Amino acid sequence: MAKAILIVDDNPNMSTLLAEMLEVFDYESVRASDGNEALEELDRGNFLMIITDMRMPNMTGLELLEKVKEKYPKLPVVLISGYTVDGETVESGSVKPDGFLAKPFLMSDIEQLLNSLL
Repeated sequence: MAKAILIVDDNPNMSTLLAEMLEVFDYESVRASDGNEALEELDRGNFLMIITDMRMPNMTGLELLEKVKEKYPKLPVVLISGYTVDGETVESGSVKPDGFLAKPFLMSDIEQLLNSLL
């Protein structure tokens, strides 16, 4: 799995949509339904990037961001949200995300993200 991206979202429809969008750009993906599962996947695989929802049960996207950056500081982490999020919320933590996508996003948003981070 040379070009895999880890998608973390408790909504299977959203993670499937993201996986299909990434396929268009020749990226494989692995899906996790929450932060704990994502951390397990990270220990098993080698990923180019993580795209995670901000609001999930058990662990928020911001909490996952902090845990990922502790262990894998150079791994890009992108937060996605369907809610209005001000920059202060995303930037208020000790660790900053490498990107942000607001739902609904377009194919061009994904392409721009991939081009800028990978």
